[in-house]
Amino acid sequence: MPAVPEECKLPHNFLGRSGLKVANMCLGTGTFGNPGGSRPSQATEEYSHQVLDRYVQWGGNFIDTADVYSQGLSEKYLGSWLTRQTRDQVVIATKVRGIVPSGVGLSRRHIVQNIQNSLSRLQTDYVDLYQMHYWDNGTPIEETLRTFHDLVRCGKVHYAGASNVVGWQLQKIVCTTDKLGINPFISLQQQYNLACRESEFEPLQVCKMEGLGVLPWGPLKGGLLSGKYTRDAAPTTGRHGWKSTKYPGSWNSLQENDQIWAIIDAVRDIANAHDKSMAQVSLRWLLQKDVVPSVIIGATTLNQLDDNLGAASGWTLSSEEMARLDKVSQPTIPYPYEMVWRQNDTRSNPFQSSYMVSNTN
Repeated sequence: MPAVPEECKLPHNFLGRSGLKVANMCLGTGTFGNPGGSRPSQATEEYSHQVLDRYVQWGGNFIDTADVYSQGLSEKYLGSWLTRQTRDQVVIATKVRGIVPSGVGLSRRHIVQNIQNSLSRLQTDYVDLYQMHYWDNGTPIEETLRTFHDLVRCGKVHYAGASNVVGWQLQKIVCTTDKLGINPFISLQQQYNLACRESEFEPLQVCKMEGLGVLPWGPLKGGLLSGKYTRDAAPTTGRHGWKSTKYPGSWNSLQENDQIWAIIDAVRDIANAHDKSMAQVSLRWLLQKDVVPSVIIGATTLNQLDDNLGAASGWTLSSEEMARLDKVSQPTIPYPYEMVWRQNDTRSNPFQSSYMVSNTN
């Protein structure tokens, strides 16, 4: 692979209100490992290491995984690669909550057991960012948050974050950590892309008001926003090809969604104007959101990785292009949001922490 010019390397941003700086493109490792051959385009350990090496050549330092990815193989592959690196030059994020052999949930018992298992697979003494994968209705949130705090105090975890939560859950996390006087969460990992903006209604507003950095996952909607699929042809390869086989009818719902294809047309027009790929335009739209310090990307080939990382620096979308993408991708605003934001349009105090949906556009 060719060398990466210095001017093209990844910028680093603060992650939320913390002092931690991460590359503006995070490498997601959900494509590492394929137990039982159940998913397409999953990487072997050797190829996973090639992807990781190439990401570092781009100046990347932020890598995301989870205990449930490929039944632990993702963490294991990352761990064997990590033994050859200078540990403090890499920011490792992983997650806890999903079903694993040792159990499920966010109880103190499960979290403590699972961090040990993750550290063992990762072959490291600590995780930089430990994230609750999603909410656990079976465990009091105080128990979960105190456990995360204790892991920070004993050095096994440096920072904590949330993932896949609704607005009231995230605000509950923020208020509870404040009430208990314990370490606050610094980030929210959430599906966020041109075809999935509903998190702007609540969770992203909490992030803006409380200083959490948003880490979008699925930024290309399984490749849909990269332009690899066409409306008149059912996919036979890639994630959507796999999903249409596993979940019959899933493609039909996308095929019938006029807004999705209008978004793709707009992305294509802008990509042609910049001589960039559609994937790069879709990623750039996210990178220019003020609440997003880093976007989580996946890659099944080195060429795909290079193309995605080409969105990181050296060019921008104009305000007119951002506005066009905002408009074409705007989700229907339900009650009470439409009424609340419309009423607030004529009364705005710049010294107040008042955020409307337009602030995330």
